[in-house]
Amino acid sequence: MPTLNQQVANATKWSAITEVMGKLVAPVSSMILARLLTPYAFGVVATLNMVIAFAEIFTDAGFQKYLIQQPFKDADDRDKDTNVAFWTNLIMSCLIWGIIAIFAEQLATLVGNPGLGKVLIVACASIPLAAFSSIQMALFKKDLDFKTLFYRRLVAIIVPLVVTVPLAFITRSYWALVIGTICVNLANAIILTIKSNWRPRFYYSFARLHNMFAFCSWAILDAILIWATGYMDIFFIGIMLNEHYLGLYKTSMTTVGQITTIITATILPVVMPALAKVRDDHAAMRELLLKLQKYTAILLLPIGFGIFVFSDLITNVLLGSQWTEASPFIGLWGLVDVLMIVFARFCSNIYPAVGRSDIAVICQLLHVIVLIPAVYIAASYGFTILYWTRSLVRLEGMLVNMFFAYYLIHQSPWRMFLNVLPVLISCVAMVTMAYILLNLNNSNICSFIWVFLSGISYVLILSFFPKEKLILQNIYKKGKHKLFQDI
Repeated sequence: MPTLNQQVANATKWSAITEVMGKLVAPVSSMILARLLTPYAFGVVATLNMVIAFAEIFTDAGFQKYLIQQPFKDADDRDKDTNVAFWTNLIMSCLIWGIIAIFAEQLATLVGNPGLGKVLIVACASIPLAAFSSIQMALFKKDLDFKTLFYRRLVAIIVPLVVTVPLAFITRSYWALVIGTICVNLANAIILTIKSNWRPRFYYSFARLHNMFAFCSWAILDAILIWATGYMDIFFIGIMLNEHYLGLYKTSMTTVGQITTIITATILPVVMPALAKVRDDHAAMRELLLKLQKYTAILLLPIGFGIFVFSDLITNVLLGSQWTEASPFIGLWGLVDVLMIVFARFCSNIYPAVGRSDIAVICQLLHVIVLIPAVYIAASYGFTILYWTRSLVRLEGMLVNMFFAYYLIHQSPWRMFLNVLPVLISCVAMVTMAYILLNLNNSNICSFIWVFLSGISYVLILSFFPKEKLILQNIYKKGKHKLFQDI
């Protein structure tokens, strides 16, 4: 039986392989689509996704988190709960898709896209497809079987290149993105069903559903608040500005995500299942959290600081000239995003790991209370004020999560800060050098050279700190996916 260290290391290895593949292919698709389609097309799809994401809250109903965290008595107990979750997901998704079809035009008008009701109906085909595969995905995550999830992710990487991009050439419209997303979800459902050892059977128990709902009710409320955090700004932009700015806004976030997920998608999916395995030992949980945080910070923080200082280069290369307005937001969002991941996302994994989903709800509620009025007021002052406000409001969420991490397992915020202080110092020095170089020459060719020199300066400065130097040596010798064997 593999140890927890070995399971974490193996899961992280396969996450890393997946993300390497993603970073080789996904940027190519994005670069092509950004040049074929206008910000308006991306804005339309962002509003459609807002409706789909809200519907999926009720189709999933928190069952994924439940299955991952629940300590089942035996295989039969696990199979029965899994079947209840599967059939509930599938039935609810079909019902909600039907309701959306009935009120499609009204919903499209509500989110700022009047006349696109039929497009919304087609796009929502993703809802039952995602529901069909979500339970298998939860089982793979529970078992830390990220090797199997690699195949699912690989399909999601390839489909945009072979389906969405050709459709964009033909249609030059949002239809390419809509159909591409449906194909990804269909492929996911097929792959996960084939690879899964579990098969649905005709079993259902309302008593089990009632017991599961005690946990899932908190997860649903948390998901609604997460949806509000992620989509209320899109709603306000759609109705107060226009689809052009909505496209700039959402694509900026997506572009940053494509860069940072090479690290986060390798590590973050493993954090919560790993913490859940030591849920009764808070001291072990704190140490595991700090080690994961330090390793992630060393790899991720220089990327975020680099996005901030080289945002013009990133925008020109990844998106093209028609996206120039997005450059300042990409830089700001990249910096704030990595700080949130290092200080808040790790803390947020504690709540479900120790069975306190109610804390996650409280954190989201406190954030939404600040976010909604701030974004609503900022949107009336234009795009620039909006994205500055949206970015800075995220820091409130960071403080709240650090407070509750201390409340639950006595994880000191000060210790978390000191844990990554050498990395922050090295990043500030790197940014200072980058600004000096950019003032000498900010052409694209020189900027590529400055990126390389800045990266070298970061590594050299970080090497002055003994612990960080040892980790850098391990990264060089082992690769980041094997670092977790030492945890």
